[in-house]
Amino acid sequence: MATTTNGHMDGSDLKKKFTLKDTVVENLRPLRVVVIGAGYSGIGAAIRIPEKLRNVELVVYEKYEGVGGTWWVNTYPGVACDIPSHSYQFSFAPNPNWSNLYAPGHEIQKYLQDVAEKFGATRFIKLSHKVEECVWDDGQKKWQFKVMNLVTGEVFTDSANVLITARGQLSEPRWPDILGIDQFKGKKMHSGAWDKSYDLRNKKIAVVGNGSSAIQIVPKLQKLEGTTLSCFIRSPTWISSAFGDNTMKDLGLDPKVTECHPMTIEGQAFFKADMESKLSARPDLLAKIIPAFAPGCRRLTPGRGYLEALQQPNVTAIHDPISHITSSGIALATVEGKKQIIDADVIVFATGFQACTSPPFPIIGRRGLTLASRWSQHPDSYLGLAVDGFPNYLMLFGPNTTIGFGSLNRILEAQVDYIVSVIRKLQKEDYASMEPKPERVRDFVAFVDAYFKDTVYLDKCKSWYRSEGGTGNRIVALWPGSTQHAVETLRSPRWEDWMYEGADKSGNGLRWLGNGWSLTQTEGDPSWYLNPEEIEFPWEGKPEENPKYKSKPWSH
Repeated sequence: MATTTNGHMDGSDLKKKFTLKDTVVENLRPLRVVVIGAGYSGIGAAIRIPEKLRNVELVVYEKYEGVGGTWWVNTYPGVACDIPSHSYQFSFAPNPNWSNLYAPGHEIQKYLQDVAEKFGATRFIKLSHKVEECVWDDGQKKWQFKVMNLVTGEVFTDSANVLITARGQLSEPRWPDILGIDQFKGKKMHSGAWDKSYDLRNKKIAVVGNGSSAIQIVPKLQKLEGTTLSCFIRSPTWISSAFGDNTMKDLGLDPKVTECHPMTIEGQAFFKADMESKLSARPDLLAKIIPAFAPGCRRLTPGRGYLEALQQPNVTAIHDPISHITSSGIALATVEGKKQIIDADVIVFATGFQACTSPPFPIIGRRGLTLASRWSQHPDSYLGLAVDGFPNYLMLFGPNTTIGFGSLNRILEAQVDYIVSVIRKLQKEDYASMEPKPERVRDFVAFVDAYFKDTVYLDKCKSWYRSEGGTGNRIVALWPGSTQHAVETLRSPRWEDWMYEGADKSGNGLRWLGNGWSLTQTEGDPSWYLNPEEIEFPWEGKPEENPKYKSKPWSH
């Protein structure tokens, strides 16, 4: 073998060794992608992946009997969107027919079902299929799965080049760790696992919790025939109610159907005055329910009817801590140390979800490391999308990707677009695997911590936004910035933040350039670049005055 003085092969040997890859430059090598979850983000992925990618086999496993994620799971009385519905829809599928500014849950689930059917996502979704395990096979450079068909009970294996979890953060109920919870002989229900067949009329009902779900549930249960409610309110909370009713009336709108609320800092005085007005006859309740922390520390919920329900004769608000649960009800630990039993026929646990945790099934990456172990202290990630040590694993609605104010759905759409770009890069440039660099994961965690330092989100409250079950000093749910900040961050991937393993063994990193031909010359439009919709016409005179680039800067 001829070599040069520095030990490298000379040009003649390189020519003999290297051969072109006999494919077009688009390099549509086959890939298989598995998505877990068919809520908002899973449906979005099942629309965009087949739209933008070719030769990619897609399957979406959904354990429930229908699509919708949290909107399929949550069917409790009063369930509704807690932000204006027009900010909670796909940008490409606006719905002008919401019945309420805060649409009821069944309406949102129907919207998602309609979108999935309209844009062909249902072709790829396998309902009643529960993923039980995901293991990275470093030899095959693939994810291996165990999946159970919940209809037949069959357990089968599957594999894919890319794993995407789209399970959301509000679908796995969090049951409280209360002594004796299994001893109760009455009916137990969680807001996230509601039994619609159970007749709640003429029942003594205990409601544990006063977060978003409880605020929606209590007014509905209070009105049922013969019910008596004991509401266990552990901590105070801000209630954001109708705002600008007079303006709505002036516009000819019904404030009972359409309402809005202001931002937290500007709205604190309004919230307080409104709550004081509604609780003026109950100073004892007022003193217990208005928080010392700022609005926004916990998620704000439009609470139409909640404060009014707490004052009804069939409702008792209880602020004493729970000692334990007995066979017949809930035992209190009063300040005097005396035990008091609150009898109940049914206990409703409105105690939230397993937010910002690893999925309820094992995800096992390189060297046998589980995601649950990796996240035992707090979930870390690169931009909420990926974790080092877990190749070809991508997350939708991962840690630090929700938003306190603004459009969550627009962020989810930006995440889907980013993930589509990752899959295409793997495919086109012949990479077997991609994962973020560990230092970039550490950098993002540092950025998140610095951003949230001294914000209202770390005020003295318990919130699912935070680490350690809601009391930690880290924000693990929220994106560190605005919706617009997230969309711009995700608009153009920083490929230098990733590590790569090649699928082509030739040693030439550009062999994917193929045989010198393009697919457009044989199957597409060879002059596509001349089509008017493909040409960016500069603004005459001063191109820099183009309104398109005034509204948002160009991105590389």
